[in-house]
Amino acid sequence: MGAKMVADSHIVVPDHRMENNGRALVAAAGLTKRFPVSKSLFRQPSSFIHAVDDVSFALAPGESLGLVGESGCGKTTVGKLLVKLLEPTSGQISFRFPSPGATALSVEAVDASTIRSSDLRAFRRQAQMIFQDPYESMNPRRTIYDAIAEPLAVQGIGHLTDRVDRVTEILTQVGLTPASSFLFRHPHELSGGQRQRVAIARALVIGPSFVVADEPTSMLDVSSRTGIMSLMQELAQQLGISYLYITHDLAVARYMCHRIAVMYLGKIVEMAETEELLRNPLHPYTRALLSAVPVPDPAYRRDHPDILGDLTLPIDPPPRCRFYDRCPMAADHCRDNAHPPMEEHAPGHWVACYEA
Repeated sequence: MGAKMVADSHIVVPDHRMENNGRALVAAAGLTKRFPVSKSLFRQPSSFIHAVDDVSFALAPGESLGLVGESGCGKTTVGKLLVKLLEPTSGQISFRFPSPGATALSVEAVDASTIRSSDLRAFRRQAQMIFQDPYESMNPRRTIYDAIAEPLAVQGIGHLTDRVDRVTEILTQVGLTPASSFLFRHPHELSGGQRQRVAIARALVIGPSFVVADEPTSMLDVSSRTGIMSLMQELAQQLGISYLYITHDLAVARYMCHRIAVMYLGKIVEMAETEELLRNPLHPYTRALLSAVPVPDPAYRRDHPDILGDLTLPIDPPPRCRFYDRCPMAADHCRDNAHPPMEEHAPGHWVACYEA
């Protein structure tokens, strides 16, 4: 590939702007997840949905990586794999979390595939997820205090009075004040923006180092989105959290993320610093996404995205470039060769395209 690689604990990932002396907080290498199309008691499945296919990246401490792409491209599946809500078909995920009681990263990386059920509770303390829908991610029969205090109880953190104090503190941090007026309300008594603040508080109450945020503003109105994004940025700076921020909105990714990775049909096709990627997109799919971003000027007219057809099915895709059927630049060698590898075309700017 002609690019520098970093090897650590048998995990090999492209050196995408690794910080802290090259030590990544989270690194994925060859991450793959396939779902069988049909299951039979007497026969092995013959067809698979290639939800995530050979994805590699590294995330430095305190860094936010935006994962963007169309619905169904595998973004949420990547997030669930990283927090072990799903198990990968193949590939590796390594974590280097702070040691207990220390602020420095642990020396040894931990392969997520080796984490046993008995150690999963300690893993959950460091890796959390904020889900997309604040209406569905909370039990309507439980109070706000119950929802936020549950992770503390599961982790065995503090006694009852300590948990009340901690829940009150985190509610204040996420902007739900006075906290005492929210403790014993139920989710249906809150607005969508307030519910999402509760979901953020629940994810952060145990002090994780890494958070997957799965489109946390997509279900909210415009007035609530800005407040939630500003809140998440402030908390990341205050608490030193690394985000994998999943979104289909490039404007949101630009506001929230240091780097952006573009996914198409289970593959990362381009990755770069946020401003570099938006200023100089190299992959035709990235260009199409950018051309579809609305411009706040009613007099402005732009050409339709230079892209062909509709999203192809991810069931047993051919080994060629995933974007071949829709690419305006497709050539014979794109059809006749395997999906292009990620190559570094400029410092920190990686793209998977034979024509870039």
